[in-house]
Amino acid sequence: MSFAPSEKVVALRERLERFMDEHIYPVEHAYYEFVEDQNNLWQYPPFFEDLKRDAKGVR
Repeated sequence: MSFAPSEKVVALRERLERFMDEHIYPVEHAYYEFVEDQNNLWQYPPFFEDLKRDAKGVR
C-alpha cells in the first residue's frame, strides 16, 4: 500500500501554499490588530472580501 500523495494532491498543496504565502501571511498582522480592537467584535476585517474573491479565483 502506497501512502504517497497523487500528482493532483501535490499540485493542490502547491497552489494552497502559494496562496497562503502571497495572500494570507502578509495580512496576518493586520488581522490580529483588527480583532484586538474591542470595537470590532463580531465583524470581519475589510480585506476579507478581497481574500475570499482571490481564493475563489474571481480576480
